[in-house]
Amino acid sequence: MLEVSNLTKYFGGLGAVRNLSFKVEKGQIFGLIGPNGAGKTTVFNLINGFYSPTSGEVMLKNEPITGLKPNVICRKGIARTFQVVKPLSRMTVLENVMASAFCRVNSVSEAQEEALKAMDFCSLVHRKDFLAKSLTIGDRKRMEIARALATRPEIILLDETAAGLNPTELEQAIALIKKIREGGATILIVEHIMKVIMSISDRIHAINYGQTIAEGTPQEVANNQAVIEAYLGEAYA
Repeated sequence: MLEVSNLTKYFGGLGAVRNLSFKVEKGQIFGLIGPNGAGKTTVFNLINGFYSPTSGEVMLKNEPITGLKPNVICRKGIARTFQVVKPLSRMTVLENVMASAFCRVNSVSEAQEEALKAMDFCSLVHRKDFLAKSLTIGDRKRMEIARALATRPEIILLDETAAGLNPTELEQAIALIKKIREGGATILIVEHIMKVIMSISDRIHAINYGQTIAEGTPQEVANNQAVIEAYLGEAYA
């Protein structure tokens, strides 16, 4: 479904991502992990076209999408959420999600229908007339996912969806991510909370300083010495 080959991004002399390669199969939940500053969000920005790579290639269903604009990549089937949710704060929740739905439809009535469908999927319809700025962190995160789903993605990039959630909201987030996969979407997720990433991922790719240090099942990656050292230091490894 998605293939990243030798992806590299330099900012001046800083190599944020260096020769990164991985494949995401259709229907997978594929986790991307690494300590702070490892380059995870930069990878997302390269995949969805926010940044152009210095070198390397991104393929969606065997079609190159490297360097395309984010709106074009979204229409091709890749949606994303953001680590820091920035809603259209003076608009309602429904209006926020409708704005995303216009990626696929051309009329207000169709956009509203698409938005309500996505909000119902995310258990957010009861908040549809609330101003976005009034939402709790948990509801903002769900609205962010609803906005992505309203674009009808085949692949959704989830950037720290569970950050800032309380234990109950965390369980709800895990259930929602599994539900998205059950609905047919492929998921590439960045997450620091190990309870989330280890419990939902089919495969995990670990990076540090923009480079691959491990890939495998959650258990294989959790036991990998390079991963333990990157997160906890040499003494623990």
